[in-house]
Amino acid sequence: MSAIHQFKYGGKSHLAKSLGPFLASFVGEHLNGLDGLLVMPVPLHPKRLRERGFNQSLLLARHVASQLDLDLDFLSLRRIRYTQPQTGLKKDQRRKNVRKAFGLMDPKVVKGRTVILVDDVTTTGNTLNECARILKRAGAEHIYCAVLARTAGT
Repeated sequence: MSAIHQFKYGGKSHLAKSLGPFLASFVGEHLNGLDGLLVMPVPLHPKRLRERGFNQSLLLARHVASQLDLDLDFLSLRRIRYTQPQTGLKKDQRRKNVRKAFGLMDPKVVKGRTVILVDDVTTTGNTLNECARILKRAGAEHIYCAVLARTAGT
C-alpha cells in the first residue's frame, strides 16, 4: 500500500511504470476476449490536477490501453464540479460529495461500447458509481472498473 500512497499523494508519478503494467495484466486476464473496449480514467478536477501535477488514474489507464492495445479516451469524461477529497468522509458524505460532479462531453464516444473505468484506489465505490452512472446514461453497454487497491470504508 505504501507504493500506491506514494503514487497518489507523494508526487511519485514514476511509480506508474510499475503499477500500470500490473493493473494492465490484471485487466487482460479478466477481460480477455471482449471486443471494442474503451479505457477511461476517472478524471480530476482541473484545480486538483494543478495541485497534484498529474492524474494518477490517467497514467494507469495509459498503461492498460497501451499494453492491451485498446482505445483510450481521457478527454470526454470530465469532473465538472470541484469536490473535497473523499478521504475522511463517511459513506453517505462520499456519495453526496461526488453526486453530479462528472459530465460527459461527447456521449457518442461511449454509446454501445464497453468501458473500462480506471482508478487508483476505491473505498466505498461512490466515485466509480457516479462515473458509471454518467457513462450508462450516455449509452455505454457495459462498464467494468479496474483499480489498484480497495481500502476499508468508513
